[in-house]
Amino acid sequence: MIANLLAGPAVAPATLLGFAASVVAPISVEAAQILLIPAGYSVGWTITVAQWAAGLPFATIPWPGGLLGLALLAMAVAVAVPLLRHPRCRAVTLAVLAGILTAAVVLPPALSPWPPRRWLMVMCDVGQGDGMAIAAGPGRAVVVDTGPDPTPMDRCLRDLGIREIPLIILTHPHADHTGGLTGALKNRRIGAALLTNHPATPVPITRTLSTHHIPQWTATPGTQWTFGPSELTVLAPPTTPPTANTGTQGTEINNTSVVLRVRWHAGSILLSGDIETEAQSDLLRTTSPAADILKVPHHGSARQDPAFISAVGARAALISVGSDNTYGHPAPATLALLHRSGTRIYRTDQSGDLAITDHNTTLAITPRN
Repeated sequence: MIANLLAGPAVAPATLLGFAASVVAPISVEAAQILLIPAGYSVGWTITVAQWAAGLPFATIPWPGGLLGLALLAMAVAVAVPLLRHPRCRAVTLAVLAGILTAAVVLPPALSPWPPRRWLMVMCDVGQGDGMAIAAGPGRAVVVDTGPDPTPMDRCLRDLGIREIPLIILTHPHADHTGGLTGALKNRRIGAALLTNHPATPVPITRTLSTHHIPQWTATPGTQWTFGPSELTVLAPPTTPPTANTGTQGTEINNTSVVLRVRWHAGSILLSGDIETEAQSDLLRTTSPAADILKVPHHGSARQDPAFISAVGARAALISVGSDNTYGHPAPATLALLHRSGTRIYRTDQSGDLAITDHNTTLAITPRN
C-alpha cells in the first residue's frame, strides 16, 4: 500500500510521456528523446520505490498454492469483509494491523541483532541452492555462489552491510548456484569472478560478468588469497575432473565444483560445492580435506563417500537446502552418516541464515531463527 502511494504519482507521467514519444518518434527522433528524459525519471522513481519496498519486513509473504491456498483466501475474505464493513470494527482491525506491523519492524532487530558480532561467514537462506558470504573486512565479503534467485541473495548481503565484493566465486554452472548472480552484483563494487574450469559455463553468466566489466578467472588448485580475517585456498577441481559412472551430465558438472578451504585464526571450513562421490574420492588422493566445519556437498544428497566425510573430520556440518524440496535433500542416509561421525548438523530450511562466528577464539554457529 505504501509503495503504491509513493509510486502512483509517477505512473501517469511515465505512461503519457512514453506514449507521446512513440507517436512523435516517426516524425522526429530528437523530439521523442526529449520527451523520454522526464519519462525516464518517472520510471526510475517507480523502480527505486519498488526496490525499497522489497526490502521491508514481510514485503513478500509465502502463500500456498492449489486448493489449500484458495481455501485460505476464501476464509480470509469471509473474515475480513464483516470486520471492515462496520466503522468501529474497521478502526479496531486497522489499529491491530498497525500494531503488528510496528512490532514486526521494531522488535526483531532489538531482540536478535543480525549479523552477530565477529561473524566470519554466513550461509544465506536462499532456498534450494547455495549462497555464502565470507568476511573480508568492514563492508566487504567474498561471495561463494548466489543461490537460485537474486532477491534473497541481495537481501542477505544487505543485512550484512556488504557494499563491496573483492571476489565472487561461482563453484559450478548450475542455476541453484548462479541464478541469484544479479542480486549479488546489485549496487556493489566487484573485484573479480572465479569460475570452474568446466567448459559449459552458460553464456548468460559470462555475459552478465562482462557487462559489469568483471574480470573472469579460472580456478586452479593451490591458489590462495587473504581477505581481511579470511584465508581462502582452492583445492579443486583438478585440470581433468573425474568422470562420473552415473552417465548424467548433471553429476559431471557437479564434480567440477570449485572446492575451497577457508581458514581463520579460530578454525576452518571446507566449502565443497556439489562434488559427488567420484570427486570426493579424487580429492582424498590429492590433499587432506580436514576442516572444523563442513559445507555438506550437494545439499546433503545421498551420493557421499563415507571416507571423505571421515577425512574431513568436521565437528559441525552446514546444509543449504530448500524446505520441502522435491529432491529429497538432505538424504536420510547422509544425515545418518553425519550423525555416526559425531557431527552436529545445521540446516537453512530449519534455521534460516547460519552465521559462523569467532567466539573466544573458537568457531561457533549462530542460527538466525
